Amino acid sequence: MNTLKIHFLGASGTVTGSKFLLETPERNILIDCGMFQGLKELREQNWKELPFDVSRIDTVLLTHGHLDHTGYLPRLVKQGFTGKIFGTAPTLEITKIILLDSAKINEEDAERANEESYSKHQPALPFYTVEDAERTIKMFVPAEKDAWHSFSENCRYRFKYNGHIIGATFIELELYGKTFVFSGDVGRKEDLLLFPPEKPQGADYLFLESTYGGKLHPAEGVSDKLIALINKTVHNRGTLIIPSFAVERLQTLMFLLWELYNERRIPNIPIFIDSPMGNNVLGVFERFASWHKIPQAEFSAMKHRMNSIKSYKETWETIDDPRPKIVIAGSGMVTGGRVLTYMKQLIDEPTTTILMVGYQAEGTRGRQLLEGAHELRFFGKYYPVKATVEHIESLSAHADQNGILDWLSEIKNVPENTFLIHGELTALDALRVKIQDVYGWRVTLPKLYSTVEVSI
Repeated sequence: MNTLKIHFLGASGTVTGSKFLLETPERNILIDCGMFQGLKELREQNWKELPFDVSRIDTVLLTHGHLDHTGYLPRLVKQGFTGKIFGTAPTLEITKIILLDSAKINEEDAERANEESYSKHQPALPFYTVEDAERTIKMFVPAEKDAWHSFSENCRYRFKYNGHIIGATFIELELYGKTFVFSGDVGRKEDLLLFPPEKPQGADYLFLESTYGGKLHPAEGVSDKLIALINKTVHNRGTLIIPSFAVERLQTLMFLLWELYNERRIPNIPIFIDSPMGNNVLGVFERFASWHKIPQAEFSAMKHRMNSIKSYKETWETIDDPRPKIVIAGSGMVTGGRVLTYMKQLIDEPTTTILMVGYQAEGTRGRQLLEGAHELRFFGKYYPVKATVEHIESLSAHADQNGILDWLSEIKNVPENTFLIHGELTALDALRVKIQDVYGWRVTLPKLYSTVEVSI
């Protein structure tokens, strides 16, 4: 009897760095190839080579384009990967945008650290370069969702629509008569932009995300909270800064604000979108209209209502603009990007409000703000936090605990094992207990770099 090995190379015991290697007698398949984010000890893992001969990996399958699922790809190529990288067409478009943007930021951060000598590394090096990203993008091969694609007689896969962000899927792999299901990130049933996620019908081995495994999204009035914060910003003649993920969250915020303005529920306050990557993502929404719910005419009207920042010069002009204003800028966890420039200038102003609208991983500046940090460190210096910090939880693109349990509801068999991944320890354990109570399934919490063998 043959065995198949499962290597948990990321998002195991933590949220970020999704990488799962299936080592089979015929083919070695990597599911996702993400960067670790957040805590320093996790980020340091990014600089280590994988504990597997990368040249032996034949194929990478991507669930979706987020950095914590794709951001390690250029390093994988540097370590000797020469195979093909498959994803849906919009996923590969999103991944291309994210990798090129990330590479540019890596280069700029390394250059700034060397100029201002605030890195302990001499010289500071980019995690990967634009050239590395471009070399990786040449390996992309789009694959249709819903159709089965065969690697060999005993190995085939298909992508299934999963909400979360444009292009996102879960992956069904049939290997030697066993079905392996990788959830990717499960979207929400009721999403402003995207259709409800489809559900798996069966799984022998299930790899299930647990980001909100211990939580329910609050039933808060998002529109009412936005209206209140915008009115406060106008009254104080201040700035409402919204750090935002460039994919899905930015487009959701734009759509929400456009609807409120159209319905005359907010004043005609200038709205600045300062996210080059987010602007590129808008193009993906236009090219792949069948993947989302917004009619083309509404999408165009929404875009024209916003002020899109095209250059760093315009960023500074926006900061100096004395009018009350809304600024939506990357990145969503305040780990880098244009939002740091706004915070550097405005975080010490009591008239500034910072609105967090997404999941904030441990060790990120976004988490520090939510936990009441009195100062933030970026660009090698500390800046006092005098701005008001607010939070809207219910805009998350992840299913909560009830959503995850519902996503499992059409699985007709009892899986041989359910591996909980992509969650902090408390979320993982809460979801483990709930799945065992509701479904009676065997649930395992794999550790980082652990290996499990399966008989096939």
